[in-house]
Amino acid sequence: MQESVSPARVALKWGVIMGVAYMIYSTILYLTGQFANAALGWLSFLISIVFLYLAMRDFREQNSGFMSYGEGVSVGTLTSVVAGLISATYGLVYTSFIDPTIPEQMAEKMQEQYEAQGLSDEQIEQTMEMMSWVQSPGMTFLFGVLGAAFGGLIISLIIAAFMRRNKPVFD
Repeated sequence: MQESVSPARVALKWGVIMGVAYMIYSTILYLTGQFANAALGWLSFLISIVFLYLAMRDFREQNSGFMSYGEGVSVGTLTSVVAGLISATYGLVYTSFIDPTIPEQMAEKMQEQYEAQGLSDEQIEQTMEMMSWVQSPGMTFLFGVLGAAFGGLIISLIIAAFMRRNKPVFD
């Protein structure tokens, strides 16, 4: 009888790979000034789907072709948390040390969007004040990790439903 594979081991492997992919993607967005482009945010969603699928497929292959729904959700969510930790740490380092003007550029782009929406100067000022504490390095890191965990959980719930293959009861 083959020993079953640990979801954590597979999640760590694919979480690191996914985290590095996000680092590369983030760097491209930072260097091209496209970090505020909402359309490109959908591409990161697609990246998540692809890597979570690959992680679950790898786990299932290493587990004699079987994966329960719970194992799939575990692999996917843990993969997302690992990738989120790596990506959020990289984002924090990049925006704090490599290019500390990024938060200012983001704030300027947000202000432009609010002006285009027709908000008054007073409303824009209040909104920007509230956003300043959210965009602090610690909160950005926290929201990055929590967002990755929650998003990964939702995506994993869906992918695992299609990829599960339960072991037969009598073998």
